[in-house]
Parts: sequence; structure tokens; C-alpha cells
Amino acid sequence: MVEDKAWTARTMITVNYVFMISLSLLCILPVIHIWAISFSSNQAASSGLVTIWPVDFTWDAYKFVLGKPDFLRSLGVTLSRVLIGVPINLLLTMLMAYPLSKEQRVFPWRTAYAWFVVFTMLFHGGLIPLYMTVRETGIMNTIWALILPGAVPVFNVVLLLNFFRQLPKELEEAAFIDGAGHMTMLTRIFLPLSLPALATITLFSTVGHWNAWFDGMIFMKSPEHYPLQTYLRTIIIDLDFTALGSSEDALRQAENISERTTRAAQIFLGSLPILLVYPFLQKYFMKGIILGSVKE
Repeated sequence: MVEDKAWTARTMITVNYVFMISLSLLCILPVIHIWAISFSSNQAASSGLVTIWPVDFTWDAYKFVLGKPDFLRSLGVTLSRVLIGVPINLLLTMLMAYPLSKEQRVFPWRTAYAWFVVFTMLFHGGLIPLYMTVRETGIMNTIWALILPGAVPVFNVVLLLNFFRQLPKELEEAAFIDGAGHMTMLTRIFLPLSLPALATITLFSTVGHWNAWFDGMIFMKSPEHYPLQTYLRTIIIDLDFTALGSSEDALRQAENISERTTRAAQIFLGSLPILLVYPFLQKYFMKGIILGSVKE
């Protein structure tokens, strides 16, 4: 009987490993394939010879992409959006999560505000009211139209307030006895102890701002203000090679690139910053999700 249980346990572990490895490959292989196409020649990519390694290695697609002012301008818009939007998300998330983490006797209106927050997660006014609100506030075609409508990510608020509720009550009581106020409590005690949760919501906000494209389509009147993902969406529809010129180097470059290799290069460049940032936050990610999602 014991041997049967041990054999069953080993079988389940093996099946789990095979399943997780297969699932990981399904996520990783498309990225590797895009990377390989971006470094391959036009002939190899068009012939379907590229799998997970570049064929006829060339940098011409990246030279063409990085030489396009539209790509660099949209990259700058997205970087500005991340650098401004993520701190605003974190600040408003912390300021909302802290009072909502208090008990009813400390914050009598906690239940009403909590229901209001949950209501916004379940129901949405719709695209037309959102568009009219952004238009009437006068922020259309500005970077604030990409930041302010989602300035308070409700899911992150719920995650952080549940994490705050996991912290020992004795620390809070001792700080109040020593004369600390709520702002001191938040900045000196709660936030330093909440690094896993803060790293998690920082990752969520960064990825959310970086990958967003639809708001750029509806709130930006001119392509000059498109964020990177909106710009990448447009190149799938229209790609112009006239910017290469007619010089000898330009003609040689045109032979080595195509719509497929150029699109692959832009997609990979658009994904690269997130791929570089994620490993540094991975050690906090699971801990922040687990502790922040469990309620007392």
C-alpha cells in the first residue's frame, strides 16, 4: 500500500513537471520565434525557414526600426507614461489602501467606501461616458488622458489593503503610544514592511501602462502622440519602406528586411523592457500575491 502511494505521488509529480514545462514552452517559444525572425534575412523569413534561431543573421531590421522617428517618438511617449503613471498609481493606491485596512471602530465609514471600491470593479460606465469625461476635462490628446482615467487601480488597492491587514497590530499600537500619526505610521512602518506587495503592484502598474494601446487609439487625435503599443498596432496595418531612401546602403538594407522582419523587430523591442525588469521583481511577486490575497 505504501509503495502504491509512493508510485502515485511520483507519477503526479512527473505529470505536473511535464505540464508546467509544456506550458512554459508555449509562453516562451513565440517570443523566441519573434526574436529569431527579427534577426533573419528577408529571404529566410519569407520562406518560412526561421524557427527558434536566426537564419542569415542580420541587424538591418533593427537599424531600420531604430532609425524611424515615429518609433522613437512613441517609445518616448510610453516611457513618459510609465515614469509618471506608475508613481501616481502607487501613491493613490497607498493612500486609499491604508484607511480601508482599518477596522470599523477606527474608520466608521470604511464599509461604505469599501463597497464603493468594489462596485467600480464590477460595473463600468462604458466607453462613451469615459470618452465624454476625458473630452470635457480638456485632457484629450495629452499624456494625462493615458494616466488619469486609470489612476486608481482598484485591484491593486484590494491587494495592498489585505496585505496591510496582515501586519501585526502590536506595531501600530506601539507607534501610536509613542505619538506617531497616521502619515508616520504609513511611511515609517507600513510601507517598509510591505515591499513584496509594493513590488507586485509596481509590476502590475508598469506592465499595464506599457502594454496599453486602446486608450491611445481613442484619446489621441494625432499619431504623434501615440504610445508604443498603439503605434505597434498601426504598423500591422500599414508599413512604409520609403524612408529607406535610394542610396546603395539603403538598397542593400531593403534586400535584407521585409514587413515581417521589421514588425518582429519592433514587437521584440517593445517587449524587451518588461522582459528585463520582471526578473528583478520576481522574488517579491509570489509573496506579494499570496499574502495580499488572503483575508483575515
